[in-house]
Amino acid sequence: MTFKQLEALYWIGQLGSFALAANKLHTSQSAVSKRVHELEMVFDTELFDRTQRSARLTDKGEEMFMLAKALLEQRDAAIEQFSRVDVIERRVRIGITELTAMTWFPRWVELISDHYPKVSLEPDVDSSVNLREKVLADELDLIVVPDAFADTRIPSKAVGQVESAWMCKPGFMPADGPVRLHELAAHRLLIQGSKSGTGLLYDSWMKELGIQPANAIVVHNLVALIGLTLSGLGVSYLPKRAVSQMIDAGTLIALDVAPALPSVTYVAMYKGEHRSALLASIIMLAQECCDFDRMFQASREPGGDRR
Repeated sequence: MTFKQLEALYWIGQLGSFALAANKLHTSQSAVSKRVHELEMVFDTELFDRTQRSARLTDKGEEMFMLAKALLEQRDAAIEQFSRVDVIERRVRIGITELTAMTWFPRWVELISDHYPKVSLEPDVDSSVNLREKVLADELDLIVVPDAFADTRIPSKAVGQVESAWMCKPGFMPADGPVRLHELAAHRLLIQGSKSGTGLLYDSWMKELGIQPANAIVVHNLVALIGLTLSGLGVSYLPKRAVSQMIDAGTLIALDVAPALPSVTYVAMYKGEHRSALLASIIMLAQECCDFDRMFQASREPGGDRR
């Protein structure tokens, strides 16, 4: 029994196709089939049901799939523990929300590449709720999302904070003095939906204060949320420092609303049993470079220095 055989079985079972497994392993479909056949010969048992059109595991195949998963994870952990950081070869599937992708993610990628040049990153940009489901389903190794979930299955480490403010297009509503939150709620609000970690946190916060928006439009995309706010279609909560250039340019104004929006903590989350030295290091790099203050941050300045 070899790791190549186990990898073939694992990825066929995970992806549901010999062809997709071959693509994932950067080899041919015939090579993947050969590895599975060799594994079946070792144990003299069928691991896949050949009567089905799809790659369906037999009962013994399911047992071998779980064994392969555990052995491959132990192999990866051993490689991380005993190899020099510059020779660790592994793919890391990272899930992030739009705001991270639009701010400090390039700097994080560069730091990871500097420390682990042979690690391959596979990013996934999605809503917080979807990312949480993906990490629970082992489709992602690590996610960075607002701290909106309490789940012992996926421990978390704080990486940074975002300060948001209510904003609108100049002239949409009077901005010459403080506005009470219940007064603001009488206007049309542009809010993030229940798939968004920030949306969940702020929705819960407003409910605790007894605030129920009278006219709310749910927007699931941050870029669209900014665009609709700039268009004068409503008032929205936006990351204050990240859109400061728009405030300085006079295309957006930040309202003085009481009580003020609480800061949102972003956390790195991973399945508890999958924590490794590599993931722990990648999280520390995230803590080092996390910065939601500017949009579309370059990883390096022209002179070569990091921002």
